[in-house]
Amino acid sequence: MEKYLHKGIIDALTEAGVTGDISLGKTKMVEHGDVSFACFVLAKEQKANPNQIAQEIAQKIDVSKFEEIEKVEVLGPYVNFYLSIPFIAREVMMAVIKDGKSFGRNNIGNQKKLLVEYPSQNTHKEFHIGHLRNVCIGNALVQLKRKSGYEVLPINYINDFGAHVVKCLWGINHFYNGEVPEQNTQKWLGEVYAKASTHIKDNPELKDEINELQNKLESRDKEIWNLFIKTRDASLDGFKKIHDELKIEHITTLLESDVKDQGQKIVDRLLKEGIAEVGDGGAIIVDLSEYKLDIALARKSSGAGVYLTSDLALATKKFDEFEVDESINITAHEQNFYFKQLFKVLELAGHKKEMSHIGYGFVTLPEGKMSSRSGNVILYEDLRDQVATKLTKETTDRHADWSTQEVENLVSVMTQAVLKFTILKHEASKNIVFDFKEATSFEGYSAAYVLYVVARINSMIDKSQDIDISSLDLSLLSSQQEKDLLLFVSKYESVVLRATQDNNPSIITKYCFDMAQKYNDFYHHHKVLDPQNTDQSNVRLLLSRVVKDVLTDALSLLTIDTVQKM
Repeated sequence: MEKYLHKGIIDALTEAGVTGDISLGKTKMVEHGDVSFACFVLAKEQKANPNQIAQEIAQKIDVSKFEEIEKVEVLGPYVNFYLSIPFIAREVMMAVIKDGKSFGRNNIGNQKKLLVEYPSQNTHKEFHIGHLRNVCIGNALVQLKRKSGYEVLPINYINDFGAHVVKCLWGINHFYNGEVPEQNTQKWLGEVYAKASTHIKDNPELKDEINELQNKLESRDKEIWNLFIKTRDASLDGFKKIHDELKIEHITTLLESDVKDQGQKIVDRLLKEGIAEVGDGGAIIVDLSEYKLDIALARKSSGAGVYLTSDLALATKKFDEFEVDESINITAHEQNFYFKQLFKVLELAGHKKEMSHIGYGFVTLPEGKMSSRSGNVILYEDLRDQVATKLTKETTDRHADWSTQEVENLVSVMTQAVLKFTILKHEASKNIVFDFKEATSFEGYSAAYVLYVVARINSMIDKSQDIDISSLDLSLLSSQQEKDLLLFVSKYESVVLRATQDNNPSIITKYCFDMAQKYNDFYHHHKVLDPQNTDQSNVRLLLSRVVKDVLTDALSLLTIDTVQKM
């Protein structure tokens, strides 16, 4: 859309004698126009003064021939163009209305099949705000990639067979005589894991006992299998409720227990082919030193598998079963090096499909880093409830006349918005200190600030009659604030494209916040609903509707819903 608005400028420059690729930029100050053409390259080619070239080009442009251009001015070596507001209004607003949810789409994906694997949490542990960050990033990337023409297959791969499971099962038998409560089981399992992990760490003589239990689990020994199935299913049930609440749309869930045996066979093949070798103590390793990736462990000396064992089989299953062209893994950035090792081993084993990993930073409390081993975590459900309690009070104080159901409906949407927006406004690679006060604020860079703009526009639309778009006089949009809004809407496609290419949803949150700011600036300078001037009101109301539609779509890329009133 933004490029389309510049087409007339490029045509005007071409007609003025400029040849080759024409690069346009933004002026440094709005007083100097909207789009700028620098003459330095031409000056170098022609061995002439860039200021003089700019003057000559401007003199050759007949503004009356280009409806896109309001006027042209020269500022030193720059030819600056002022875009026509009625032209921008017609093209931008009609495109948003006509295209609907397709506005802002691009097709860089070209229907390429992309598998996105997230959040890949472990059973027998609690779902904390670190997992929430994984979900927020994964959800947003799925929507961004779809908006950009990819066929996206989101899946979950759950580690239900690792050392953490063995520690939890050992703890249940050791501390609780094998008894499992029927209520709040998932949270209880996380507590058992933390308690057992600490105990085992403090008692290294238990190492052989834990290894033996791991081998029993992997061999499906009846002594441990029934307890494993019961507790794993309780974890999966708890995860399912949270996933539904967070609007995750997995096409399937894969379990480590279903692929680990195949992974052991792949390790055997790698050993036979000389890709893997027997290391110290009998462990199976892949020496990646020549690639500056150290030594990758493929199997413990005890014979038990490790993460790599299962991930080798998982990669084979993903590309064979789903026939995808590319896959993305999303995990905490402490696994960045591991995934470099995994991808290199897969490459050596003959895998040729594109695989990438997005590592995200830690979510910490003001007190420091969280650890599920020590039990120092903020659970997603606890944080959600804390946010909901704060928002319930805020809403009740503001709207004493609202029914309980109205308050609950708003708080439900707002709570998810606060959590997701707060997480996603940071680049994935950055660590986050979750600031509860800032997250729940109705001012500044927050979800509530953005959603309030949507609610304000919805309220005005509800108070108005339907608009006959064909009868609107778009020349009534003439202020700088209106122009800024229109131009900012036109950037939406390029913003989506950049966020997709960079795998960076924070670009979308920033766009939403900036749009909200620009709309509030417009709203405070101009009266939208004016019974004394219905023509002006209708044009500004249509502009408001366009802003609302684009904001709503942008928020949907973050799986954030909007509200009718706040």
